[in-house]
Amino acid sequence: MARTQKNKATSAHLGMLKAKLAKLRRELLEPAGGGGGGGERGFDVRMVGDARIGLMGFPSVGKSTLMTKMTGTFSEVAAYEFTTLTAIPGMIHYQGARLQLLDLPGIIEGAATGKGRGRQVISTARTCSVIVMVLDALKPLTHKKLIEKELEGFGMRLNKEPPAITFKRKDTGGISVVYGRDVDDPIDKETITKVMKEYRVVSADLNIRKNCTIDEIIDVIEGNRVYVPCIYAMNKIDQLTVEELDLIGKVEHYCPVSGHLEWNMGGLLDHIWHYCDMIKVYTKPKGETPDWEAPIVLKRNKSTVEDFCNKIHKLMIKNFKHALVWGQSAKHRPQRVGKDHVLKDDDIVQIVKSI
Repeated sequence: MARTQKNKATSAHLGMLKAKLAKLRRELLEPAGGGGGGGERGFDVRMVGDARIGLMGFPSVGKSTLMTKMTGTFSEVAAYEFTTLTAIPGMIHYQGARLQLLDLPGIIEGAATGKGRGRQVISTARTCSVIVMVLDALKPLTHKKLIEKELEGFGMRLNKEPPAITFKRKDTGGISVVYGRDVDDPIDKETITKVMKEYRVVSADLNIRKNCTIDEIIDVIEGNRVYVPCIYAMNKIDQLTVEELDLIGKVEHYCPVSGHLEWNMGGLLDHIWHYCDMIKVYTKPKGETPDWEAPIVLKRNKSTVEDFCNKIHKLMIKNFKHALVWGQSAKHRPQRVGKDHVLKDDDIVQIVKSI
């Protein structure tokens, strides 16, 4: 690929090579025979709470210190690398939500191919709602790029939206590519066909709604990519000058902290809550005031009254008649709604059961 000139005439050839590379990476990362690897002792931490947050980074950047300060859970701290060897869970209670925090072992260059138990670490990271990448503010920012490269190699896409592409395999009919109105720089069909051929796809519908790259088309065909929001926690800022702090402040998705002196812990928690993208919905028993102390936490823009019921108890929806809703999602107060009504932040819900 490095030897090939990049122009329109070679784009199909480069696309085919990128598809070959993606396939070989997947084959390299998948354990032979489809056996475990991710379920090794210490890494099979059960998901509890409303969201899972993963602390990642190189060894000795201060992940364990942050873990102890934020959750009260003891995570061994020492002056040598690889102090933490397994995933250590803790719990944060914030804004009425229960956030599970995982202190993951430090990863090293080549982690995606198995070095330093990297596969187990990244496999666990793929299950997280938000990644907090802890970086040593005294070390070069190239560390950030190295970790991103390892996660990209394992199918994780940080702070990216899934491509606006729909891919559907067919039995017959050949390759059909449809471009949306917002596509002003389309990838030519020859390049797409060569990529499909590499995956032995001879008939499929591809609907591209926005401008994209050939790498994003490969991601859609592979179908195993995860898109995770990431916060870059710059640790040890107590050892920086104001000028150095201003310089690293230009990094996107950045949050300055000092785990040792507990500086900006509240700011980091605010960032985590924002990146979790969740809403709080309050219950209201008939004839009583809302329960402001114990909100139900749900995903933003996706959660319905049915999701609200299931979060309280799985059997509640069976006796559901209708719900009364007060708040942003209601046109009038209260509004009588069905189970498909989409809820918004700080809504108040009263469930009415059928007799």
